[in-house]
Amino acid sequence: MTTTTTTAIIENRKRFSIAKLLLEGRAFLALVLIIVVFSLLSPNYLTWNNVLIMASHVAIYALLGMGMLLVILNGGIDLSVGSTLAFSAVIAGFLLRGVPIDIFGVTLYPSVPVTVLISCGVGALVGLVNGILVAKFKIAPFVATLGMLYAVRGFALLMTGGLTINKMSGSEELGNTGFDWLGFNRILGIPVGVLVMIAVALVLGAVLGRAKFGRWLYAAGGNERAAELSGVPTSRVKIWVYVISGLTAAIAGLVLASTLTSADPNAGSTYELTAIAAVVIGGAALTGGRGNVRGTLLGAFVIGFLSDGLVIIGVSAYWQMVFMGAVIVVAVMLNTLQYGRRRRPAPDKKSDKTPDKTPDTTPGETSNSAQTATTGAGSSEA
Repeated sequence: MTTTTTTAIIENRKRFSIAKLLLEGRAFLALVLIIVVFSLLSPNYLTWNNVLIMASHVAIYALLGMGMLLVILNGGIDLSVGSTLAFSAVIAGFLLRGVPIDIFGVTLYPSVPVTVLISCGVGALVGLVNGILVAKFKIAPFVATLGMLYAVRGFALLMTGGLTINKMSGSEELGNTGFDWLGFNRILGIPVGVLVMIAVALVLGAVLGRAKFGRWLYAAGGNERAAELSGVPTSRVKIWVYVISGLTAAIAGLVLASTLTSADPNAGSTYELTAIAAVVIGGAALTGGRGNVRGTLLGAFVIGFLSDGLVIIGVSAYWQMVFMGAVIVVAVMLNTLQYGRRRRPAPDKKSDKTPDKTPDTTPGETSNSAQTATTGAGSSEA
């Protein structure tokens, strides 16, 4: 009987290998399809200059998405990333335009590096508040981050009076020039924003794939209670993922403000949904514990290349929303199909009530399902 079962398993694996390959590589295949279709519809779509422009747009989505990925891997959600993006950009604009110190009658003009560090610190602080609310006060992530979405956006509007901060290029005599370097400069022909995206992806990919924190994160996202009993500091992990999400949102805000040379307090509206879409399209499970940086990057490219392609061929903004919504729904359906197949109902333990039945394993053996349950909590998919 064992031989028959083994043969059946091998046949099933061969039968579904192609379907499994298509399912797991759906984000890459979707990206290839988008490039082919829009290249046929517009000769300007696949030009090198346009690809770099689209990649610059993708960098914003990818930075938000990679931070969101860590939160979703932990089984949470962060709805405040769009507001954090705008608030960090406003902080940068406020600093570069000068900070008046009325007591001493002077105005301080921080340098660009100081401005970037302070703005990133503000984003991380927003994430820290989110993490404390979720981990320590046990507030549902949806509720906590939704509240922060409104609070942070409100602070951005209060600081600017609802107006956009323009002319963030600075002046040489004040020593606050160079902010537009993030948005306009290129290194080896590649926009700096794209290089920032690549650097963040490499760091987070290494953290998830090789660092102890990554193993903790996957374990906590897969089964938080089991991870906690295994010694994983689940509260600390939960706080840190929100801090990293706020930090990546701040970086995205700086890149966007530098590209536009202005800070709009209304910027990033609905970007939190775009970030979630990038993570889902990339194959991550909204229930936590499954996903990787590579997939999220592909998801961001799918969104960016699709939206820019629709603009190039002249599709109206309303139809663009329809297309994007359809893509997200299909991605969620495919995720459900993929991860639904992996789950198996727990075996009914009737052996305790019926001692006359002989178990399948000898006393010195451990079943495969038990081994999988033991080792699966700490596995990483990065």
